[in-house]
Amino acid sequence: MPRPVYFEVYASDPERAITFYTTVFEWHFERWAPDASWAITTGSGAGIDGNLVQRDGPPPENGAAAPTCSLTMEVDDLDLMVREVEQAGGSLVAAARTVPELGRLAYCRDPEGTLFGMLEPDAGAGAD
Repeated sequence: MPRPVYFEVYASDPERAITFYTTVFEWHFERWAPDASWAITTGSGAGIDGNLVQRDGPPPENGAAAPTCSLTMEVDDLDLMVREVEQAGGSLVAAARTVPELGRLAYCRDPEGTLFGMLEPDAGAGAD
């Protein structure tokens, strides 16, 4: 089965996006000169790394089609992380819901308008 191996986040204001993802998820960013892009290291061990790219034009609004990124991060405490997102300038787009046998999932936007998900795993979720 194909698995994600790389992701890109697009931002009109890269420094604001870097501050957001560093604050919320403690990611590390390294600029790739001379392009307007930054390598993203998300941590060690299992997972994927990616790239932050300068977006041409304004951030998307209300689901408008524009380059963004849809990625989902695994978190230990979904409620805590939603608060972290909001305190860092992001917003909750879709409240937490239970996905059977997977866990609790919520969708947020970063300050640049990029949509992302956060999953609190629970293999027994939705079981009666």
